Amino acid sequence: MYKKILLAVDLGDEDSLLPLLKEAEALASSHNAELHVLTVVPSYTMPLVGSFFPPDYEQNAMTAAREALIKFLDDNAEVPGAMKGHVAHGTIYDEIMKAADKFGCDLIMLAAHRPALRDYLLGPNAARVVRHANQSVFVVRR
Repeated sequence: MYKKILLAVDLGDEDSLLPLLKEAEALASSHNAELHVLTVVPSYTMPLVGSFFPPDYEQNAMTAAREALIKFLDDNAEVPGAMKGHVAHGTIYDEIMKAADKFGCDLIMLAAHRPALRDYLLGPNAARVVRHANQSVFVVRR
């Protein structure tokens, strides 16, 4: 049913990383699907905020994220070479949807925190992806 799956991960959310990866690997394996793993380095929401960081901060953050993603996949994936890792920079929910479209994915997988009163049902990124993505979205609760 699924040919290409985009797994969106937050490298800072260690509690959900491994269970989410295992779930995605199992699903990709059962469908013989290509698995893309994406992490997003958030951009500054206001130029004023960015002016307080060194000029090479974003590039350094992208490099660090790329290295962390490679290490995570090498250390935890059943077959690390069987998936493609990607790092994007921008608004998290927007970059997830852009990547899914760009790679031709037919499913997006991501984690969401258990609902709290302030979240209502899903966190803001997961909720936006669910509402606006062109693909089916599989939300894994943690």
